Amino acid sequence: MLLIGTFLLIVIGILHSYLGEKFILTRLFRRDNLPKLLGSDWFTKRVLRFAWHLTTIAWWGFAAILYLLSAPTDNINTEIIIVIALTFIISGIISFSFTRGKHLSWLFFFCIAATSLVHLNSV
Repeated sequence: MLLIGTFLLIVIGILHSYLGEKFILTRLFRRDNLPKLLGSDWFTKRVLRFAWHLTTIAWWGFAAILYLLSAPTDNINTEIIIVIALTFIISGIISFSFTRGKHLSWLFFFCIAATSLVHLNSV
């Protein structure tokens, strides 16, 4: 059953990102009345785009955890912590690159990844 959930999370992530770009974000960004953050709507558009796609990354992280839980090994805790760390590393990279570091969520995402990895060394 967990493999079905894994598959559904992967599919919904793909659909969410693709359909969101096609039918929501691109249409929204054509508007001329978006809030101007940091002096222009460039930052607003970038934050909306990375936040939209970050949902997909989170869902894929959950998919990986469900996959690991479907056939747990003796190292399941370590494997789940690695998935969590990787999910937050990818989230940090996306946040940093989409906003050129101006949205500070990347700092928190990297800190979460680091604390997860430090936890592995203490176990």
